[in-house]
Amino acid sequence: MPHPTHAPPIPARTSAPPAELSLEARMAATDAVMTIRLEEAAVAYEVNTAHIGTVPVDLGDVVTLPLTPTLQPPPTPYPTPVAALLQRAHHQLLTGGWCSGALVDAEGARCLYGAIHIEARGDQNLESGGMEVLMGAIRRKFTGVDSVPSFNDGFANGRIPMRMLDQAVGLADARGL
Repeated sequence: MPHPTHAPPIPARTSAPPAELSLEARMAATDAVMTIRLEEAAVAYEVNTAHIGTVPVDLGDVVTLPLTPTLQPPPTPYPTPVAALLQRAHHQLLTGGWCSGALVDAEGARCLYGAIHIEARGDQNLESGGMEVLMGAIRRKFTGVDSVPSFNDGFANGRIPMRMLDQAVGLADARGL
């Protein structure tokens, strides 16, 4: 029986120095690492905030300042008189500003009723028709509202009142008023 022999020694490897990476290769590697970190952070954020209830933001709420007449040209009027009145009142609030607690404040801003009143130009039937349509639009979204002035004065800023006035324009036009 032959005598077992030892395995030959493993030659030592001579490791070559690591190849120098180009700038583009290093940037690509850094980008890959950062992408993985950002994806992990996004998942962690979703997990950590899943229990928090949120309300979607309406983009109409983003712009809160009145626009100057030079930046906001008057729109093409609706063909029906009440819709045109409400549209002019909406434009009045956009350019002149919105207020609560008064028909007109010291800076010239108006409330919903004040804008409709000034744009009706003395036509009581047109003014009451506009107020009626506006009240109908308000009651579609808000219950327990007894008048346009009380609705207007219930808000600290004009975003929602002006949005309701804009919806009343479409409602009046759809009804042919």
